[in-house]
Amino acid sequence: MALRKGKCTNFGNCMNADRGEVVAAPDGQEFVCPQCGRQLNPVEEKKAPSSTPIAILLIVLLLIGAGSWYFLRHRSKGGGEAAPVTSSSGAPAVTSSGAEVILRLHGSNTIGAQLAPALAQAYLRQQGAQDVKTIPGAADEVSVQGTISGSPKAIEIAAHGSATAFTDLAAGKCDIGMASRQIKPGETASLSSLGDMTSPASEHVLGLDGVTVIVNRANPVSTLSNSQLGGIFSGEISDWSKVGGGSHPFKIYARDDKSGTFDTFKSLVLGGRTLVSSAVRIEDSRQLADKVASDPDAIGFVGLPYVDGTKPLAISEKGARALLPTRLTVATEDYPLSRRLYLYTASNSSNPNVRRFVEFALGKQGQDVVGDSGFVAQNVKTENVSAPAGSPAEYSKLTAGAQRLSLNFRFRTGSSDLDNKALVDLDRVVSFISDLRYSGSDVLLFGFADSTGSDAVNDKLSKDRARTVADQFEQRGLKAGLVTGFGSHNPVASNDTEEGREKNRRVEIWVKQKPGA
Repeated sequence: MALRKGKCTNFGNCMNADRGEVVAAPDGQEFVCPQCGRQLNPVEEKKAPSSTPIAILLIVLLLIGAGSWYFLRHRSKGGGEAAPVTSSSGAPAVTSSGAEVILRLHGSNTIGAQLAPALAQAYLRQQGAQDVKTIPGAADEVSVQGTISGSPKAIEIAAHGSATAFTDLAAGKCDIGMASRQIKPGETASLSSLGDMTSPASEHVLGLDGVTVIVNRANPVSTLSNSQLGGIFSGEISDWSKVGGGSHPFKIYARDDKSGTFDTFKSLVLGGRTLVSSAVRIEDSRQLADKVASDPDAIGFVGLPYVDGTKPLAISEKGARALLPTRLTVATEDYPLSRRLYLYTASNSSNPNVRRFVEFALGKQGQDVVGDSGFVAQNVKTENVSAPAGSPAEYSKLTAGAQRLSLNFRFRTGSSDLDNKALVDLDRVVSFISDLRYSGSDVLLFGFADSTGSDAVNDKLSKDRARTVADQFEQRGLKAGLVTGFGSHNPVASNDTEEGREKNRRVEIWVKQKPGA
């Protein structure tokens, strides 16, 4: 029987794809991967070698020689010469100072204001650059420049809002899109020529942030519910006295429409409601925080690094306890308004600096920069925490004396597959466990479900989720000591919304404390 051969491209979700396996399917049968069901890419059979014309052989040898010369001529200390970005005319793009532009990052102001320039500087230094500096340009634009092998190189950063990440990627104006929200379906469709922008090859979680609701430090209010926030920012609640403050009308500050921070806030807080027309709209987070710090009746929202001079509020959701945006509550994404910061790239960019930069940013050195910039890095840490009030007795017993790791594993929407962040976190955890010489028996995995369905169903789902994570660990040589689930107990968000239910579908990871710790 004749066979057709192909390779799966469902990277990050299929072992056949990750291993580059060639899969054979008999003629007449569906040409799909037997593991994940995705359509296979055909692989041509290698034919027996025949006599090659001398002219073709000479051309091949010349091309190999030219390629070798180019590599030797242009290699750099960082593992490869920083290739220039070309302009519309085909010539290398340059800055006003004559530096070759090797990488362009456009999009989120939250990322682009401080974090992206800091990452760009660290990346250039890692590539062997000297005399690295940030040069201001137009509003919310900078150029980070350094000299590599005697040649000036630059990384261009334009931070005009998350929406511009996707429009500029589509127009070929940038190499990496920065977004403080996840890409929308319409944007995914518009960028289909660059690959599946929701796949692990294109969607990269850079770090974590908490959309922080801030007030003036003199304000007596310390906690608000998500419902109260929605009423305040939509204009349904007009006075501080309605939520425990003085008898003064609210002065509302909000980010502009291009902002990913506003998109996140609108989705998680406003829902279908409209922002009150009297709100003062501000593009820059630092300016917004300054306004709130100087106005006793003010309320606004910014990313976690921009709260200086203001008072952050604890936020609660129906059925869940109020939480402040701390390093732990944001890292685990338990805080109701936590969010992910993203880098989006073409799945197979022709610019080698795209892959190098993303790998650097997601690695330990890049994540240290994320943390130093005020956001929450994804480097794994242990935290001493207690079981929340109302926890199941078994959960309280098992976590007593144990430490919680600073992450949760979550799943793709409507799927039992781990999401893109979790796929990277698996290797981070394995490295962390190995570095500290914990054994697999020290690892505890606890799954949770939302409240949809019966207790028995939710209990099974929670255990299945924990087992999914445990299976992934076993593939990496780590066998967890305990794998169980606690159904819909300990919700971290409201089960009345899809966003809340997604947060509640999670797996926590704990480790038994080492002796003497």
